Amino acid sequence: MKRFYKEVIVKKPDDEGNGGRFRILLDGKPVRTPGGNFLAIPGRALAERIASEWRDQKDEIEAVSMPMLRMANIALDGISANRQAVVDAITRFGEHDLICYRAEQPLELAALQEQSWSPMLDWAAAAHGARLAAGAGLVHIPQPPEALIALRRSVEERDDFALAALHVMASVTGSLVLALALAEGELSPAQAFQMSRIDEDYQAGKWGIDAQAEARARVLAREIDMASVFIAASRH
Repeated sequence: MKRFYKEVIVKKPDDEGNGGRFRILLDGKPVRTPGGNFLAIPGRALAERIASEWRDQKDEIEAVSMPMLRMANIALDGISANRQAVVDAITRFGEHDLICYRAEQPLELAALQEQSWSPMLDWAAAAHGARLAAGAGLVHIPQPPEALIALRRSVEERDDFALAALHVMASVTGSLVLALALAEGELSPAQAFQMSRIDEDYQAGKWGIDAQAEARARVLAREIDMASVFIAASRH
């Protein structure tokens, strides 16, 4: 699509009342989402980032270069209309959380998992009242119902913008515990991503790096970075 605007501004919530949210104006006209909703942003920092994405477009608008806008559209169009389904999907990562499934062999890998993952299970228990069970192998580990209820409560209490980011975090890491820790500042994006890739990094260290796998890892790392920026900016 050709760029069709010149000026991009952020409209404050107190300008004619925007429900306490910021809006992006292109040549004075408010931006709408693909679903027809106003692009109403809860935090000024996030609104400014999205405005910068619009300003940075050249002659052609490239959607792939606008990750903050894409996630905001998901929050406003997809999550607001399907909130419970999204909460269910995110909570399911806790039912099969990556960090609950440990290797038996080799012992070196098992030790790496124990060293990185067990403290995160302790954190989930202390911070969210969710004590998940862990075990060796890939057979499904039934989790205590009270732990899953506590995790679901932690997910449900977040707004649609936070859910959009949390879903990305959990999808990339395969872990609701790591996603929550990242969302709450307990882990950095790099730490959460590294913890989610202990197995892959161990195998790469033994057998060498696969170029395609490495390229995909860079894409996933970028996604988790953007989700972390998005959730933080939506609060300010």
